[in-house]
Amino acid sequence: HTRDDQAETVLLGLARGSGTRSLSGMAPRIGKYIRPLLSITRAQTENLCKEVGLDVWHDPHNKDSNFARVRVRMDAIPTLEKTIGPGISQALARSAELLRQDADALDAWAQREIAALDLADLECEQLANLPQAIRSRIIRAAIYAAGAPSGSISADHVASVEALITAWSGQGASDLPGGVKVERLSGRLSLLRN
Repeated sequence: HTRDDQAETVLLGLARGSGTRSLSGMAPRIGKYIRPLLSITRAQTENLCKEVGLDVWHDPHNKDSNFARVRVRMDAIPTLEKTIGPGISQALARSAELLRQDADALDAWAQREIAALDLADLECEQLANLPQAIRSRIIRAAIYAAGAPSGSISADHVASVEALITAWSGQGASDLPGGVKVERLSGRLSLLRN
């Protein structure tokens, strides 16, 4: 993956209304996976291959406009470059790097909070006193700890639990994926799996 791929990832995330982690794009390294070309463009990569005698393979899917990523690559980014000015891909990749730093810091803060909590029995007042960015990470972790399938929790699910904390008006329980039920009882969030 190159800087161009990173820019496409960020623009797609923006279009979907994604959060900080998604907008941070692809990590240069996750476990055994390394992406050493994220700081250079696709054209620079292809030119380097030509210089050292490597054949460049072009995935035919990269020209199939049925894919949103291809439409971003072929239409959206060139239009932005034409109408706003050059450097859009570089700016989107820079934004991804800055957002990754923010997401890493917020995740670390949330993990410190989580380590001191019982995720099955959370005190609403304590959560309400935390910044929403931290609280939403705790809520998401609590829902998954209660048994929701990985990747099944949306922003709307988190918002329904957030309302139990910050907009309490006697509403009933939130039924979430995986049979997880979250309700407010005596100022506490109870997370159970049915």
